[in-house]
Amino acid sequence: MKIIVFGATGGVGLSVVEQGLKEGFEITAFVRNPAKLTLADENLHVVQGNALNQEEVSAAIAGHDAVVSCLGSSQGMKKSTELQEMVKCIVQGMQEHQVKRIIYTASAGIHQEVPGISGKLVMTMLKNPLADHRVAVDCIQAHDLDYTIVRPMGLTDQPFTGKYRESATGVPEKSRSIPRADVAHFIIKTLKDTRYNHKSIGLAT
Repeated sequence: MKIIVFGATGGVGLSVVEQGLKEGFEITAFVRNPAKLTLADENLHVVQGNALNQEEVSAAIAGHDAVVSCLGSSQGMKKSTELQEMVKCIVQGMQEHQVKRIIYTASAGIHQEVPGISGKLVMTMLKNPLADHRVAVDCIQAHDLDYTIVRPMGLTDQPFTGKYRESATGVPEKSRSIPRADVAHFIIKTLKDTRYNHKSIGLAT
């Protein structure tokens, strides 16, 4: 399988690249700064570009079987449309080159689905990036793509466990966090399993 990873130098994206290479995938890492990606593998191709540049994004997507987005906003907690603008470029590129499969890493809370007082507090704190993710997800779901939306709880740098929980209706009960490496493991798993097509999955340990 030949996949392209957007956001390949971030915590989840880098782990997707590492784990995907171990699975024997051919991977294109689309990155703004190639110097941040120090991996070397005969099945890894690095493309420098800006995910807000339609021409660069479309050209990079050509010839791939699937797209993985682990993009984050450079605006932090500020109100922004950056994620949705990058996703529009990706979706257009996929349509231009007849690529149907996309795994999009969003966040728990995009559907206001994190329960409890602490959940409400976190969703309020993250309201701007969550709103941007939500519009990006709506864009993906509106364009007849074979999508899986990934909604992890709080991301940590803890070691890989492989023992995370999934929820297609909200988030796993009594959950707070998940290692980035486990999110990447789920992404690699969904690329090989069509049962996750057209699903939005909450993840936590």
